[in-house]
Amino acid sequence: MGVEQDDLKVYCVETARRAKEAAAELALVTGAQKQAWLERSAALLVERSAALAEANRLDLAAAPDFGLTDAQIDRLRLTPERIAAIADALREVALLPDPIGEVISSSVRPNGLDVQKVRVPLGVIFFIYESRPNVTADAAALCVKSGNAVILRGGKEAAHSNRAIAEIMAEAGSEVGLPSDAVQLVATTDREAVGHFLNLPQYIDVAIPRGGEGLIRRVSEEAKMPVIKHFAGNCHVYIDRTADPEMAVRLTVNAKCQRMGVCNAAESLVVHAGAAPELLPRIGQALVEKGIELRGDAAARKLLPQAAEATEEDYGAEYLGPILSIKVVGSLDEAIAHINRYSSGHTEAIVTRDLDSARQFAARIDSSAVMINASTRFNDGGQFGLGAEIGISTDKFHARGPCGLQELTSYKYVCYGAGQVRE
Repeated sequence: MGVEQDDLKVYCVETARRAKEAAAELALVTGAQKQAWLERSAALLVERSAALAEANRLDLAAAPDFGLTDAQIDRLRLTPERIAAIADALREVALLPDPIGEVISSSVRPNGLDVQKVRVPLGVIFFIYESRPNVTADAAALCVKSGNAVILRGGKEAAHSNRAIAEIMAEAGSEVGLPSDAVQLVATTDREAVGHFLNLPQYIDVAIPRGGEGLIRRVSEEAKMPVIKHFAGNCHVYIDRTADPEMAVRLTVNAKCQRMGVCNAAESLVVHAGAAPELLPRIGQALVEKGIELRGDAAARKLLPQAAEATEEDYGAEYLGPILSIKVVGSLDEAIAHINRYSSGHTEAIVTRDLDSARQFAARIDSSAVMINASTRFNDGGQFGLGAEIGISTDKFHARGPCGLQELTSYKYVCYGAGQVRE
């Protein structure tokens, strides 16, 4: 369904108004209803895999016209295994404790007043994302489970897939008694709609963009409401002087190659000069065999004749594809300084057998997640036990790292008295 340009602003206001009303109704929805909705949605997604695959084929057929790279097309693709994984993620969220109403802390004042800090929803979330249809299900699940109404604005690249998923989840919602407007998928791909929604703070409590850096910057600049930001994922792997050789090769290859088109894939490799002569040729060969183009500094290129010269832009790049920058450093201090300078604040990993180096790295690296002897690919809501995630925030307010149920809540103080008045 499309929306005429003349009616676009009216459509956006009406969509946001309905979401605000749905958010109020969600306060009366029980945890059991939300769990039943998620389980029913998961069952319907699997039952209708063929219809989902057909909708996805329409998106894949149009992908070359949108100029998508191979990695971006891979993110768009829905296979039976990925549809099953989406359903499994919904079931995982269904089993998570309902955060709403949790008493975070409480105290009884000397006058007998019982002061409770209680977890509550954020309200209405405007979620803007690009070409990964599984995100439609993940975002809807997390927002509603945490008591929020959500307005979903997916990219045009996944329009058919997103609509098919949203319709299935809406059907499941009607079966269990959810407010009909708790989950709304924006019915137009017109870019102007985003601007209209971002100017409705009277209805929308927070905006969450998930996609390329251009999208995040646009939302951050135009939004009249708070924004939870997820900037680029320039993730680093640092090979310390004491790194185990086998582990260094295995973790680097996994961090870069296990899935290249995602934000927690490694884009930069930093190697201690004491380990470089032994390890860098081995790591480089393993990466080249996976089709990775290497770009390094002078010290790296002496050990890797196949590597091109790295530029300043390379060290700060999020490639989302088969390119890796390499820097050789003389110390842990130099490694940390290099990473903090060029990192996007997403995920950094250290491979080391030295506990003090690991502790220093963890304390001094300014990113949302630090991995010690583990792949950067683990910075993920599911891997962290949060269930699905709505994104990985590289900001520091109000959430950081994978954003699951608790990150989509706020709190308020509820005070129980017995007629106390302030003297």
